Amino acid sequence: MSLNFFKTEKGKILIPVLLLPLWFVVYHYLQPMVDFLIDDILKMEKGSHLTESVRFFIFEVPKVLLLLVLIIFFVGIVRTYFTAERTRKALEGKSLFAGNVLASLLGIVTPFCSCSAIPLFLGFVESGVPLGVTFSFLIAAPMINEVAVVLLFGMFGWQTALIYVSTGLFIAIFAGYVIGKLKLEKWVQDWVYKMQAANRDDEPEVKQKFSGRIDSGYRAVKEIVSKVWIYVAIGIAVGAAAHGYVPAEFMASLMGKSVWYAVPLSVLLGIPLYSNAAGIIPIVSVLIEKGASLGTALAFMMSVIGLSLPEVIILKKVLKMPLILTFIGVVGVGIMIVGFLFNLIF
Repeated sequence: MSLNFFKTEKGKILIPVLLLPLWFVVYHYLQPMVDFLIDDILKMEKGSHLTESVRFFIFEVPKVLLLLVLIIFFVGIVRTYFTAERTRKALEGKSLFAGNVLASLLGIVTPFCSCSAIPLFLGFVESGVPLGVTFSFLIAAPMINEVAVVLLFGMFGWQTALIYVSTGLFIAIFAGYVIGKLKLEKWVQDWVYKMQAANRDDEPEVKQKFSGRIDSGYRAVKEIVSKVWIYVAIGIAVGAAAHGYVPAEFMASLMGKSVWYAVPLSVLLGIPLYSNAAGIIPIVSVLIEKGASLGTALAFMMSVIGLSLPEVIILKKVLKMPLILTFIGVVGVGIMIVGFLFNLIF
């Protein structure tokens, strides 16, 4: 098979298809290879803090990055079917609860993050999308992203990844519905409603061939992985250090099920922190391994990802402080409900 084959549409799609079985091979055989490297080649002292930290790091980095490349490619293709204008049109005219549900689902698959908060907010408001529905989208879009799902799937399995997606949806729907019921439109900056919808530049509908969508998948891999790989490595390095050196008893005493204040404390600690999923999830993995309960760890992760300080600062340009504080409070309560619920169940 010549190299030119991989420049054709069939060749381009073949590469990620081959990556899927490669990832399963790596997942099942990487640990023995790492053990052989650490124990037999490098002859590091078995059971020492340093050895276990290095073992954790070498095992997690290639496994996570390979899965990241595979999933982002396919998500990049899916996202070509969604644009900001299509999203606005899909949400227009929907009732409050139905709109909250649809907006949250669209937030999962659309390529928007906190940096897109202002233009999306303006576009939705100008299109007549209710405020609560808009918030459901703005909460779901950054919180439930492909990087987080990939890392959770790779480190904890599909069950935990599914829990993350379903609880993230609950928070987005719940928070948006409550904000919508509170009728807080008066706390939107006055200039937002003065703008005329006719002045915005609607995103043109561009039909693509499937080969073009495949190229979008490759571009997504190039753009996203090039930005987050360093956070993956740093996050796993921090997690590796905690894996080797942090006593399990200490973590259980701080974030375990038996500690009643663990969930609200984790949310309060997570809100002012700024990290993306690539940086925080490897750390959460080690927190759970060291004795932190699943609900507490999920609450901490969601507060870091879903209530990031930069997003709050950006939203200050279009929202007045009472609405921002309401947004933080409602989302924070939703995250705590999820944390307590999963601590109770698991």
